[in-house]
Amino acid sequence: MSMKSQIKTFDKYLFYNLLIAATFVSIILATVIFLTQSLRFLELVIESGAAASTFWTLTILALPRFFEIIMPLALMIAVIFTYNRMTTDSELIVMRAIGTSPLSIATPALSLALLTTLLLWAITMWVAPQALSAMQHKRQEVKAQLSNVIFKENIFNQAGKGLTVYARTKAEDGTLKGLMIHDEREGQAPSTILAKSGIISSTEEGFRVTVFNGQRQEYDIKKKILSRLNFERYIIDIPDNEQMATRWKQPDERTIYELLNPDLTNKRDAENKRDFIIEIHRRIISPLLAVALTIISCAALLIGPVDRRGQAKRILIAIAGAIIIQSSYIISYNLAKNSNSGLVMMYALTMLPTVLGLYILSSHGEKLRRFYLYNTLRKRKALT
Repeated sequence: MSMKSQIKTFDKYLFYNLLIAATFVSIILATVIFLTQSLRFLELVIESGAAASTFWTLTILALPRFFEIIMPLALMIAVIFTYNRMTTDSELIVMRAIGTSPLSIATPALSLALLTTLLLWAITMWVAPQALSAMQHKRQEVKAQLSNVIFKENIFNQAGKGLTVYARTKAEDGTLKGLMIHDEREGQAPSTILAKSGIISSTEEGFRVTVFNGQRQEYDIKKKILSRLNFERYIIDIPDNEQMATRWKQPDERTIYELLNPDLTNKRDAENKRDFIIEIHRRIISPLLAVALTIISCAALLIGPVDRRGQAKRILIAIAGAIIIQSSYIISYNLAKNSNSGLVMMYALTMLPTVLGLYILSSHGEKLRRFYLYNTLRKRKALT
């Protein structure tokens, strides 16, 4: 087997190991995020009496927006773990001994980083905003159910515009005891219903309260007459919250097409035009962090003398570099909302580490690598 084919086989082997490690770490991080996000919706779903499928839907829809954080970190961890393990196992030592350059050894990691970036662009441009918008809509729907259906004991509950419900007690099966319902919705005369008990049921139009053994009192304003009606069973319909259809979509809930084509006749769209622009740039820049963090990790682990006893110092340098970039990126993003300097910083924090790392790993940085190697060996010799 020729040298070229051996290197090609090694690249495939290294890429395969990186892919497995990155996938494994991504699954672990996604599981952690999934569990933390599920706690946000658990109480809401239980109190609203929604189905278990609603809980899973809300949690799953909340997950895609975290991929732009999960995947670059998972890739960086996979690079550090894989290259460090292969160094201690002498696999990378052999490749460097036969003259393979640091950039060639880093090529599989860079290829995976580019694929990750392309995938993240698809997620941030379309998948994540659509999922987030659906989650917010579903969450508001559940909250509407909660405000309409969950009546607290001994409190006058606002079940809708012009509809007030009071319940003395609530049984474990959901039956309401000692009910008073005051209805002054538009289009009908004000009325008050007193009933011994009642139950709540769901319909396609909203919710329905069925009350038993009570009296309905209606006051005619024009005639100034109070009429009473005794009943054994009476039904009151509670429509869904009308605000559901009028909710304004936040910039992070919009696809790239919606961000590029805002409705400027809408007052809120016009007022938040800069937020749309910043969101577009964020979706372009954030996926590039996968490449930047990968190059930082490769440069930290592949430059300098090899130490089979461990590379803890280099690993710490790579982690510290990633933390600095991520924290600075968050600061610059918040700054960009009010200043263009923040936007410039966002691009600089992804492009500069990438360009500098590629230069160090390439043949153009050989003099710099030799200078670093010379100083490192001299320090070691001085210590011994």
